[in-house]
Amino acid sequence: MHIDKLMIAGVTAAAFAATPALAQDTIRIGSSLGLTGYGSLTDGHWRDGLQIAIDTVNQQGGVLGRKLELIAEDNKSTPQQAVVVYRKMMSDDKVAAFDSGCISAGNFAAASFVARAKLPMFLCSILPQQPEEQAWAFSYLPPPKFEVDSRYEYLKTSTEIRKIGILADPSPYSMMMRGLAEKEAAAYGLTVVANESYQQDDADFSIQIGRINSAGGGAVIMIGQGNAVVTVANNIKHLGLDKLLLLGTINERDIVQAAGKVLGTQYLFPAPMIQVAEDDLAMIKNPASRAAAEAFVKPLQAKFGRTDPGMAARAWDSILMMAAAVKKAITMERARPTTSRRRSTSASPRTRM
Repeated sequence: MHIDKLMIAGVTAAAFAATPALAQDTIRIGSSLGLTGYGSLTDGHWRDGLQIAIDTVNQQGGVLGRKLELIAEDNKSTPQQAVVVYRKMMSDDKVAAFDSGCISAGNFAAASFVARAKLPMFLCSILPQQPEEQAWAFSYLPPPKFEVDSRYEYLKTSTEIRKIGILADPSPYSMMMRGLAEKEAAAYGLTVVANESYQQDDADFSIQIGRINSAGGGAVIMIGQGNAVVTVANNIKHLGLDKLLLLGTINERDIVQAAGKVLGTQYLFPAPMIQVAEDDLAMIKNPASRAAAEAFVKPLQAKFGRTDPGMAARAWDSILMMAAAVKKAITMERARPTTSRRRSTSASPRTRM
């Protein structure tokens, strides 16, 4: 994320934090989350990360004396409900910014009117598609290339498999990753012999898996989060395909453990270091990185017990960066000449918070 773009988010909150008359008010951060439906586990952890970050910021005095308050609404993992909760948080709760979960379609559906209101959107999902929407959106999701390349590199260097099948859900992030997976395969000496789709609520994937196997695929590149990967693992097991590898995407620890119990070493997946090292932070060799991880993991475990820090860590980062941007923006604004500052305030809609 480019710092100049992040500064836009800070400037939008500048008037909020700088107005003496409102010094006791909280700064409300809205969050559209799939707390039910297929995204519930992932977005539940995102909410946990937001809450402990907000608690930490508030314990340290808030943002220039203003406390942060989380307003979380369940979008039921659907774009239709996401529109409802975004509008509700804007009109009823008067949120100053959004820090929303991983349901890309829901964030896309709300992006146009959120951007028109000039409210920043910090997102677990990929960015909206339109340039005017992207100007107000900031993504904390790993780039799709990371997930694709890590799996392809493993197949190239550690196996003799050269034919693969893709199995993807229809979410915007998955569609982006599917396109990249198709494009990148040849660079790793791989051939995509089957390209299959599924819905998150499908109860059986035997037909898609059978097509991949019949086409000679030695590995399934599964693209999409949620419990569907466990169903796929069970289907592979029941079909007796003991040589077919399942390479999943980044997912919640409970889910990857469940799939691993079914397939053992036939199931592999990329994982962020914080997810791997939660119980042994000494695995993080860089001292500065380890100290940053400790500052996050300790309050997370204190509040929620042993949980999955993968997505929660990104939510934590997003709140700390938002708070830092606001502080930086106000410091810079106060340092500018009075005439310049007055001209900027009258001309820019970004001080409306």
